[in-house]
Amino acid sequence: MSPQSQSSVTPPTRPYPTGMDEWPSSPTSLALSSPRRTLSLLRERRGGRTHVSISDPGSPSAARFARDNGPKPGEVYGFVGSITTVIATVVYLVWAYTPEPWLHALGITYYPSKYWALAIPAFAMVTVVLGLVFYVGLNFMITPPTSYNTMFDEYSRESSSILSSEGGGEKPIEPISDIGIDKINDLMFG
Repeated sequence: MSPQSQSSVTPPTRPYPTGMDEWPSSPTSLALSSPRRTLSLLRERRGGRTHVSISDPGSPSAARFARDNGPKPGEVYGFVGSITTVIATVVYLVWAYTPEPWLHALGITYYPSKYWALAIPAFAMVTVVLGLVFYVGLNFMITPPTSYNTMFDEYSRESSSILSSEGGGEKPIEPISDIGIDKINDLMFG
């Protein structure tokens, strides 16, 4: 390699471009910065607390650094769940669409009947639809559609008809209130 091409490959030694005196104060400017520059800025803001010696990974400061800056359990569970879902979907599609002679040629002889490739999704969809119908039915049993409790309750507010005529054509903003069923019917059905 020539010295000229070697210098263009080596990374810069400073975490930010030369000529930049201060770090940006806006977090949005960090999104456009390089990772090295962002980490340096975060270290400066925290007062240098995140310095960890690589030579001693069992030190208490390394454990604190991993606890504070490592992946959160929710992130790990989400990642594992998404990967598992993708793998299960691929296995399901291969099982459902690959002809049986091809599976036998690959040495795969123990698998469920292809009937279940259609039956399980159909059962799942019917279960979801019946669950929704059951939920709506329970709500109708608790509060029938002809009950006034579906329109009014203890938190209902009637609109105030106090309007000032001062100030020309400007009207004040009315306080929040419920619209009466008679007004809704007039607006919708005319």
